[in-house]
Amino acid sequence: QVQLVESGGELVQAGGSLRLSCAASGRTFSRYDMAWFRQAPGKEREFVASITWSGGRTYSADSVKGRFTISRDNGKNTVHLQMNSLKPDDTAVYYCAAARAYSGTEQGLYGYWGQGTQVTVSS
Repeated sequence: QVQLVESGGELVQAGGSLRLSCAASGRTFSRYDMAWFRQAPGKEREFVASITWSGGRTYSADSVKGRFTISRDNGKNTVHLQMNSLKPDDTAVYYCAAARAYSGTEQGLYGYWGQGTQVTVSS
C-alpha cells in the first residue's frame, strides 16, 4: 500500500508561484505512476498532470501546459508540482494520487489518494 500526504498549498497572488509536494510512504513508491488532480468549489475533480514510475514521461492538462511541471524523486519518495504564472482559476484543492501502470486522466484508475492541499489564487 501507499499512503500519500500533500503539502505546500497556500494563498498566493495571481502571477505567483507555488510548489506542491506529495510525500509517499512505503518501499514500493518507485513502482507507481503518480498524478495530481484538483477540485475547485462547485466543480468536479479534474486531472492536472501525471508522471510515470521512472519519471521518463509526463502528461499535463491543456489548461496548465507551459505553467505547471510535475517531477518526482524516487530516492525521497516524493512527487512535486511546480506551479508558475498562477491564475485565480487555479484555485482548488489539489490531490496527489498513485496508480500501478497507469498515468492517464481517469481518476477512477488511481487506487491511492492523499487528503489534498488548498491552493487559493487571489486576483
